[in-house]
Amino acid sequence: MSLQNEMEAIIEAMNGVPAMRPEDIPDIGLYMDQVTTLMEKALGQGRRGPEDKILTKTMINNYTKNELLPPPDKKKYSRDHVLLLFLIYYLKNFLSITDIRTLLAPLFRHLGRPQEALSLEEIFSQILSMEEAQAPVLREDLFTKADASRACIDGLESQPDPDYLEKLYYICALSYDIYVKKAMVERLIDNLAAADPSPKGKARKKPHEE
Repeated sequence: MSLQNEMEAIIEAMNGVPAMRPEDIPDIGLYMDQVTTLMEKALGQGRRGPEDKILTKTMINNYTKNELLPPPDKKKYSRDHVLLLFLIYYLKNFLSITDIRTLLAPLFRHLGRPQEALSLEEIFSQILSMEEAQAPVLREDLFTKADASRACIDGLESQPDPDYLEKLYYICALSYDIYVKKAMVERLIDNLAAADPSPKGKARKKPHEE
């Protein structure tokens, strides 16, 4: 299978993963088993292998212990809990627990305080809208990098495995993009920690910020 066809198949499969929206979450408290079932239903198709876990009870307890997630109310989790779990699920793929805690700390502090008018549901909906608007741009960038990778092997058909070289160049191009963006995210989170006046914010500062 050519890289182009392989990309099309992967993109089609990824587009088939259902997206969770705030209105899809029951407006009642959910027990832990119900939360894990909901997450599995929404994100299960996106797992890399059948043995991969989307969310477990141990994970939820660890998120609460590490102050990424507020404790449940009488063992029940609210819509805000579920929305936070979705954010954590995506962020944990490339950020440390400490960085996620720093990033989500303002949301964590304001949950359950409606008088402060900070709606996690509204923020989550805006994030989804922004991501949907970016989808065509990201798709175009994926294929632009594929074209550049193909250009690298033009005239190299005599090589033992030009298809491997094409895929190697492509993966490296994607990896460099991820590296740069991850570094940007980490620096922005470091700045959030440096600007946080709370004792926990100071404790999260990196050595180079002192």
